[in-house]
Amino acid sequence: MSTIQIDRLLDTAIKQKASDLHLTVGKPPTLRMKGRLIELKTKALEPSDTVALMKQVAPERTEIEVQEDGGSDFAISWGDTRFRVAVFKQKGNISLVMRRIPSDLLTFEQIGLPTIVTELVRRPRGLFLVTGPTGSGKTTTLASMLNYIRQNFERHIITIEDPIEYYFQHDRSIINQREVHTDVPSFSEAIRRALRQDPDVILVGEMRDLETIESAISASETGHLVYGTLHTNGAGPTINRVIDAFPTNQQEQIRAQLSVTLLAVLSQQLMPRLDGGMVAAYEFMLVTPAIANLIRENKTFRIDSAIQTGRKFGMRLLDDHIWELYERGIISPDEAVDKSRNNELMAEKIHQAGGKVGRPEWDETEDAPAAE
Repeated sequence: MSTIQIDRLLDTAIKQKASDLHLTVGKPPTLRMKGRLIELKTKALEPSDTVALMKQVAPERTEIEVQEDGGSDFAISWGDTRFRVAVFKQKGNISLVMRRIPSDLLTFEQIGLPTIVTELVRRPRGLFLVTGPTGSGKTTTLASMLNYIRQNFERHIITIEDPIEYYFQHDRSIINQREVHTDVPSFSEAIRRALRQDPDVILVGEMRDLETIESAISASETGHLVYGTLHTNGAGPTINRVIDAFPTNQQEQIRAQLSVTLLAVLSQQLMPRLDGGMVAAYEFMLVTPAIANLIRENKTFRIDSAIQTGRKFGMRLLDDHIWELYERGIISPDEAVDKSRNNELMAEKIHQAGGKVGRPEWDETEDAPAAE
């Protein structure tokens, strides 16, 4: 039986405001705090420890999935805090990564979203994509949008998630949350069934395959407001990723459909602030008639310049926002270069402005937190 209890580790992660808790054989439990990995002052974990820790939190299906597929994802509630848990095998041993889901939902102003988003959430139909790498805060942004709809409009909202991260109560809206593998077998199946459930708003937690992307586009065409996420960086690459998922002979038709159904693409990156905490940088593209033409005519390479000329609609490029955060002294030069879409150009710009790129060594004297 493990001497390390999961409750003490989770309490520590919450108290320290860590974004993630890493549990892997050969290392002490480790927290990710402000982007850094900090080991807890406790013993290195052994194979029996990680198995016991998994058993303390995992649902019954997890062990079967780990044996058959090499990994499993689920979410747990710990007090008022939710954690998204990834269990996976490495070198034959069990590892866990537990991501803390912030419990406070932010307003659009707090997140820094363009004011036009308030108008877009009122739309009766269309596709709104929120994109960015893992850990960029996509889930939090989408949860804030759903929360706004839930409180302000009479809508039937269906979410399709793997796993459910934020739990919502009904408000002016009815909100039904379906978990893939628990409530429904797949994303595409859930969208197909959702269309018979009188929805106004559908959230597709991840558009990861052709069938799901196709179903989401169809749903947005037939009078539903559909939110979806993709692991892409930037508006142009997002559109290319959606179109490239289809066979060549269908791509022209998909371009035409997207040009009509796509409302906006919000692409984001999450970065540690120099004064502590995190800050999000955004790329925002609103589909204007001019941008709809670029999508239809397969000229996505011109989208960046269309975003630059669309500032009056709240549009902006990711690198412009990152540069603004750097100039205001909110993020470090290294962070600006690492998270920008054009790393070399950002580094050059920082050099020309008299800044220095080159990561300083961490202060190793900083004390690591102990497990509670």
